[in-house]
Amino acid sequence: MSEKFSATLRIGDLNDFIAPSQGCVVSLKGLKAAPAKPEKAEVIDVGSVKLWSFEVVLIHFAYYLFIYFVSVEKVVTGTKSANTEPVKISLKDCLACSGCITSAETVMLEKQSMDEFLFNINKGKAVIVSLSPQSRASFAIHFGLSPLQVLRKLTTFFKSLGVKAVFDTSCSRDLSLIESCNAFISRYKQHHSTEDEKCKTSLPMLSSACPGWICYAEKTLGSYILPYISSVKSPQQTIGVTIKNYLCQKMGFRPDEVYHVSVMPCYDKKLEAARDDFVFEVDSPGGVHENTGLRITEVDSVLTSGEVLELIQLKSVDFKNLEESPLDRLLTNVNEEGHLYGVQGSSGGYADTIFRYAAKTLFGRELKGPLDFKTPYKECSRHSIKTVSRRTAVVSWVLPALVRETLLGWHGPFEDKKHRKIEGQTVLKFALCYGFRNLQNIVRKIKIGKCDYHFLEVMACPSGCLNGGGQIKPKAGQSAKDLIQSLEAIYMENVVVADPFKNPIVKGLYDEWLEQPGSEKAKRLIHTEYHPVHNASSVEMPIIDMGARVESSNFEYR
Repeated sequence: MSEKFSATLRIGDLNDFIAPSQGCVVSLKGLKAAPAKPEKAEVIDVGSVKLWSFEVVLIHFAYYLFIYFVSVEKVVTGTKSANTEPVKISLKDCLACSGCITSAETVMLEKQSMDEFLFNINKGKAVIVSLSPQSRASFAIHFGLSPLQVLRKLTTFFKSLGVKAVFDTSCSRDLSLIESCNAFISRYKQHHSTEDEKCKTSLPMLSSACPGWICYAEKTLGSYILPYISSVKSPQQTIGVTIKNYLCQKMGFRPDEVYHVSVMPCYDKKLEAARDDFVFEVDSPGGVHENTGLRITEVDSVLTSGEVLELIQLKSVDFKNLEESPLDRLLTNVNEEGHLYGVQGSSGGYADTIFRYAAKTLFGRELKGPLDFKTPYKECSRHSIKTVSRRTAVVSWVLPALVRETLLGWHGPFEDKKHRKIEGQTVLKFALCYGFRNLQNIVRKIKIGKCDYHFLEVMACPSGCLNGGGQIKPKAGQSAKDLIQSLEAIYMENVVVADPFKNPIVKGLYDEWLEQPGSEKAKRLIHTEYHPVHNASSVEMPIIDMGARVESSNFEYR
């Protein structure tokens, strides 16, 4: 693999959400010979492709980055070998399932490397770094610091390299949450305002912040699931479009002069940044600007938490003893007292925030205190009731097959727009869906029309974004389970819980730039579209079959 890759990308233990022992779910249907037990295996060289097994057995390396090694077994029954066509697999065939194909097509990944980051600093670009709160927590645990100390020290570190500004994506997350709240209310009202099933807006609404989930939905589930997915961009892309379309002007730069890098807990964010949907053309009044028509990416590069740690070590920096610099307040959630603020929820807080907003907006219920997401009893059939009875499933690796839900019941006089009385009924039902097995179960229910949730916060990784494959690995003697518990505990340490709608920075963005939530300008800049991907070499599988396969697999969770 190219030496331009970070060492983190050159090792073989990259597993964003499922252990690398899993085989790709892209079945090579039609290639299998008779199901007789093979007597021996023979290796065949087909150009750069080696054949070992009829199912593609792949090392999981951010599960769909790039391909140069594929294996398929040639079955020899007696003395006569089965005739098979050479297997041709490219990046577009990836379903973002479990184990995946890796490496050698290096063009895109080299743009997402530390070398490229340092090259653009030396080139004189105005480099801006956006740091995710999940990565902030990862550094806090690794160095034994508070999240605020980490942000201040990282500001010192990056600026010593030549970075112009370091922002916190908690601010852009608040912007994404406000747009998501507005989108959910619109869907909910439209869904309950007509008797015509064909005119109903798609519920449940599925969150869109996880790029692994989006990739899987587009490439495997197809057009039937895409209308359910929220059109709101992830916090990474929201801060990207804010920097390139609005903030750079306030800082005195043109969009093409800015090189925007995000620090994320997940390798999939690299592919999200590279989507064609997140590229725009520079506009200029009268079209007189010399760079009018130049295509600009919202996020130029993504570095994971582990890659930034490697950069710190490469520069021989004593991070714990670094000075703490003042924070860049233009797009960072820090109040006058110097405290960080944001929403609860280590994977974005989408379910929590939207549930509270919907309860207040639709039903006049202002909810105080933490929401109680519990494991529904109907999901416990294959697990010990004693283990989960009457207890909130705090982290999904404890019970990986379970979805956690919360409800809002209505016990007063209320009529919807169809004049049906809603009394003693559940009017809001939200769930957290973390991990691939949960995801398979949910999409199967949606397809057969038996999903009764109104909103689902979907994350491909068990335990959500804190457990992303790009996070700093456990120290010697520390288990992955212990690390997740520590990350959960420190994530909101000294962070003030705040309502996104009261965020003064976001209010300013709407007043000066986006007008109001759900405006045409907001829809054009903060929302996106999804596209079903159909490949000639991909096999479209019924969701029932896929679910059965996933349920029967022996999964290992981090």
